[in-house]
Amino acid sequence: MAKGIGETETQFHQVGSADEPFVFASGAKLPGITIAYETYGRLNARKSNAILLFHALSGSQHAAGITKAVPGTDARWTEECQTGWWDLFIGPRKALDTNRYFIICANYLGGCYGSSGPASINPKTGKPYGSKFPPVTTSDVVRSQAALLDHLGIKQLHCVIGSSVGGLLAINFATMFPERVKIVMPVAAGCRTTVLARLTLFEQVMAIENDCHFHGGDYYKGAKPEYGLALARMISHKTFVHLDAIERRARADTKQPDGQLSWYRVGHNVESYMLHQGKKFVRRFDANTYLRICNMWLRYDPLKDVGVETYDDLFARSREAGHHYLVFSIDSDFCFYPEEQAELVAHLERAGVSSMHITVHSEKGHDSFLLEPELYTPHLCYTLEGRWKKSSLDSVPEVE
Repeated sequence: MAKGIGETETQFHQVGSADEPFVFASGAKLPGITIAYETYGRLNARKSNAILLFHALSGSQHAAGITKAVPGTDARWTEECQTGWWDLFIGPRKALDTNRYFIICANYLGGCYGSSGPASINPKTGKPYGSKFPPVTTSDVVRSQAALLDHLGIKQLHCVIGSSVGGLLAINFATMFPERVKIVMPVAAGCRTTVLARLTLFEQVMAIENDCHFHGGDYYKGAKPEYGLALARMISHKTFVHLDAIERRARADTKQPDGQLSWYRVGHNVESYMLHQGKKFVRRFDANTYLRICNMWLRYDPLKDVGVETYDDLFARSREAGHHYLVFSIDSDFCFYPEEQAELVAHLERAGVSSMHITVHSEKGHDSFLLEPELYTPHLCYTLEGRWKKSSLDSVPEVE
């Protein structure tokens, strides 16, 4: 196996100020926001080898290596967070080869791992923002990360890549700032929020909203809405992991010692497994952030964000910029079904955008993109190196 990149560290960048506040899509303003991010590899002299990576719903800026602590995350930075979520894919001679590329991953605006979010301290009150933190859209996240690229002096990315909800953001970035990227890689994502996804997300919102400790989002002084957040995670988890895999994992899982609810007694390993997933998650995540990201996903509207009415017009922006898309489907995905990537590719083809569509055959469901680098790496490398072009003379930028 290729060597990892060792210890890493989260960095922070301030976007905006009291004089130039950050303006959300909703019209709300904050006097500056913080973006937590990590980088891997080295930016070349021409600054042409950068890759921007968007994480999934519960991910963070920590995509590779080992980050032992992140300031301002309190007890949420558990041992589970310390190894990068895409560590199997990032490093020397891996899919995102740090000998060639400079990879940037940032925690979403509204997040709970160092970027400004509901758990951050409001400078006006000295208390967490809580319910006062504005709703966040994908366009807010994209604009905040474009500002980070400005800070790093990067005018154009070699590639933008995102998995799951991060794939929605990758498409959003490419169509909002078409001149700032060459290659677009949505992994296990789509181009809109389906009815099924909308219902599943709304169930999660309701689970948190109905926790007696939620208090409209102002819960930081007392008990947290752990029951609601655990239930939300359980609802989502069954879409991330294939049901056969859940059953296999549950057989190996030990039953939870606290198997008695108010009336119902947990009586099956699958139930015990899901309870364990929910309980484990609440130790490392914030309920308000979870709601902000669910809301962001529910309100996803890339057409509105660039002021067009059709997908033909949306992806015409990619055609004119000369983008190439690599779209990944997972045949056992219950979160973003393969039909969603087929719809995306149909839009790209109709708009005349260069694209390649790869279907990964896996038994692991949506989580395959986290666990099986051998199924993705050949296609990622092929595309990043420019071998899809008729002439590969203008291929991968070299580190200088």
